[in-house]
Amino acid sequence: MVNLDTKMFPTWCAGCGDFGIWAALKGAIRQLNLQTNEFVMVYDIGCSGNMTNNIKAYGFHGLHGRAIPAATGIKLANHSQKVIVIGGDGGLLGEGMTHFISACRANMDITVILHNNQIYGLTTGQSSPTSMKGTKGKATPLGVVETPVEPCGFALLSGASFVARSFAGTIPESTKIIADAISHKGFSLVEVLQPCVTFNKLNTYDWFRQRVKPLPQTPTDVYEAIGKARWTDTDIFTSIFRRDETTPAYHETFTVLKEKTLIQHHEARDLTKYINHANIS
Repeated sequence: MVNLDTKMFPTWCAGCGDFGIWAALKGAIRQLNLQTNEFVMVYDIGCSGNMTNNIKAYGFHGLHGRAIPAATGIKLANHSQKVIVIGGDGGLLGEGMTHFISACRANMDITVILHNNQIYGLTTGQSSPTSMKGTKGKATPLGVVETPVEPCGFALLSGASFVARSFAGTIPESTKIIADAISHKGFSLVEVLQPCVTFNKLNTYDWFRQRVKPLPQTPTDVYEAIGKARWTDTDIFTSIFRRDETTPAYHETFTVLKEKTLIQHHEARDLTKYINHANIS
C-alpha cells in the first residue's frame, strides 16, 4: 500500500472540515491502490491548498483560482496520470469560475475536490461565492446580498460527466464518492461540505447534520439532477447526481493521443549543453 504520510501535521484549526476531506482522500487513493507515479495532485491556495504539505505525492501548488488550468496542462501532457485538484469555494468559484466551467464543458479528465466552507477561511472570514444570503463577515458587515453559487448545479449545467456531493463529517461516504470520482473517465466534481469552525458560525456541523441526507436514487437526467442538487432549508442531498460513462473525455477526441501520450511523441533530449551554458553565464 502506498505511503501517503509526510512528516508535516496539518495546521488547520481543531475541528476543521479539511481533516475529514484529508482522511477521505487518502482512504480513496489507498482503496484504488494507486502508486505514487500514477497520480498527480494540483492545489489551489487557501486552507485547502495547505494539504500540499500533508500528502506524500507528486504535486503542483498553483495560483489562486488557477489550479484547474495547471491540472489541464498536466493531463494533456500525460493522460495516463490521474490528476486530482484540491481547491476551495473561493479560488475555484471566484477567480477560477471561468476555468471551472470550461473544464466541465470540455469534459476534461480531471477530478476536482471542492472544499466548500462558504467562507474565505485563510484570509480570516470574508464571504465567498457560496456564502448564503445574509452571511455577515469582515467585507459584508450588513450581510451578503448576492445569490450563492451552487457548484453541483453549475457543473451539471456546464456538461460535467460526474457530479457528486459529500459531507466532511461522514468520512466513509466521502471516501467512496472520491474513489468513484477518481476512477471516472471525464470531468468529475466532488463538492465536500466542510464546516469552518473558526469563521463560519452559521454552517456548523450541527447545522449540516440537520439537513444533510443521502439522495434516495440517482436522477435519470441532467435537469432532474440539477433539481436534486439544489439546497433547500430542510434538505441538502449527498451522493452522486450524475455519472455519464458514454461521453468521451477531452483527450480522447484527439487522434494523436489515442495510442500514446503527448510526452511519448517526443524523443528524450540531452539538455546538458543548455544547463552547462546557463551555469557559465
